[in-house]
Amino acid sequence: MARVRRRFLPFAFLCYLVAYIDRVNVGFVATALQRELNISATGYGLAAGLFFLGYCLFEIPSNLILDRVGARRWIARIMIGWGVVSMGTMFVRDGPTFMIARVLLGIAEAGFFPGMVLFFTYWFPASERARTGALFMMASPIAVIIGAPLSQALLRLDGVLGLHGWQWLFLVEGMPAVILGVLALFVLTDKPDDAEWLAPADREWLRKTMADDRAARHAAGQTSLKHGFMSPQLWLLCSVFFLNSIVNYGMFLWLPKLLEDVTGARGWYLSVITTIPFLVALFGMVFVGRASDRSGERTRYVAGCALATAAGLVIAVSFQRQTALLVVGFTVAQMALRALAGVFWAIPPQLLGGAAAAAGIAVINAIGNLGGFFGPTLIGALYDRTGSYSSGLIALTAVLVLEAALVLRLRLPPTATSSIARPQ
Repeated sequence: MARVRRRFLPFAFLCYLVAYIDRVNVGFVATALQRELNISATGYGLAAGLFFLGYCLFEIPSNLILDRVGARRWIARIMIGWGVVSMGTMFVRDGPTFMIARVLLGIAEAGFFPGMVLFFTYWFPASERARTGALFMMASPIAVIIGAPLSQALLRLDGVLGLHGWQWLFLVEGMPAVILGVLALFVLTDKPDDAEWLAPADREWLRKTMADDRAARHAAGQTSLKHGFMSPQLWLLCSVFFLNSIVNYGMFLWLPKLLEDVTGARGWYLSVITTIPFLVALFGMVFVGRASDRSGERTRYVAGCALATAAGLVIAVSFQRQTALLVVGFTVAQMALRALAGVFWAIPPQLLGGAAAAAGIAVINAIGNLGGFFGPTLIGALYDRTGSYSSGLIALTAVLVLEAALVLRLRLPPTATSSIARPQ
């Protein structure tokens, strides 16, 4: 398993890092885009959220195709496609073309995240998935830690070769996805049976371990598409992730601009206070993921993280004029919200297997990510109406309380730990 982790997790992490930067880099250029494309806060929030409409439309077919043709080729196709579209965003000229570019980016990236979650179910047993998911999803806060100063540096290229700073940002940050897409063809392996880089005894142990993992789900009748789509648990998971995405993207896609407007921070100082919450979040993700795997408990960890996120937002709303406490509030919120994700994505493979897992994970991610459309739009609309970010953050707090209540209604089978002897 250590060899499997070394081969796949760093590469998957790097791919998700680039994906997240390409998805949310509009948050770093919100002010420039609003000014140069002549769009309002509501228009910006709508355009930022439109990514998720295109994304959600193609999630399910993408994951079913991946399950059929293999992750190696399909992940490569996804990454090359979104890299090209991300670079093409430099050519937008007004609000409508920006909105079209966001929809196309969503279509191109559709299937990457649920595809990687599904890919992990081929290689990692249930007892390791919260920790594995947390290590993979650490890319999202690190994307901000890297993306904030990188974006500030790229924006200073304004005027070089006749391009605006935001055009340089889309061009440079989209290019790595194309390179990684080509590398995916050489790094990824579809199934343990194909892992020639493992010793025969290791390969056989892993094949049997994962076969037993699939058999446990099959015994519970959770492998058919029909059963998966009829399961109330699946739709409850969709609802939980929908609410979580409202908060995640409502907070994140506005955070750099919110901190700029409220604190007056600019340049490198803004990038520093933007990255602090995400830097601290890394520790929370690892700690909570490991604790969840050790205990086998999932739902109470997710609910606790949701309520901790709400507490962080309450601190941020209460101390908006005190920069240090404002950053503390967002740090608590981000630490809990990012930790929640790693545990949450260990739940669907615990309930679903086979074709049901491929479709179910995609359904949860597709429907859930529609919240990524409503969250930024809600914050923008409330800001235009009230002239303050407080009402938007309070709305997100209420969403988190509802999310915690819903996730506690889930009834999960126990997480098994592998008792198969390791090869000698």
